[in-house]
Amino acid sequence: MIVTNRMRLVPATVALAQAELTSRAEFARLLSATVPDEWPPEILADALPTFLEFIEAAPDQIGWFVWYAIVRGPGETSGILAASGGFKGPPCDGTVEIGYSVLPRFQGQGFATETVRALVDWAFAQPGVSRIIAETTEGNVASMRLLHKLGFTGSEPGVEPGHIRLVLSRPGAGAR
Repeated sequence: MIVTNRMRLVPATVALAQAELTSRAEFARLLSATVPDEWPPEILADALPTFLEFIEAAPDQIGWFVWYAIVRGPGETSGILAASGGFKGPPCDGTVEIGYSVLPRFQGQGFATETVRALVDWAFAQPGVSRIIAETTEGNVASMRLLHKLGFTGSEPGVEPGHIRLVLSRPGAGAR
């Protein structure tokens, strides 16, 4: 688990991912959080079955897939599920790819920045990670702003048409 000023980030386990797909009540119980009716974000909804397969195949790689971001008030231990973020898998040649999504009612409040910053710090604290990439659509101004604020640079075409790839190198590992 990662704890930030306003959030706690919980890595997806097999039990969490299965519960998310099958039982909202069990999912909320395992997270110790309220799960809003609009959960999951669109991006995660499409990818979750695949991430569950990855987690089941490599349970020792917890943390390299989905993380759940739970907003909590001062002194609260529970909270409300507001966002998700994570990686597309463990490092490959020193590189991981990050992604994130925030429910609409939590957008514009800095939760995406807080989530991505925490995940970047976590990834760079792991052995073998020297570079993090992120892809976003060309028109996603908020995402571009967030990534630039956190030090990501570049504008090469992404894997999917209409996407841009940005890169962040580990501090001290070369140019950002």
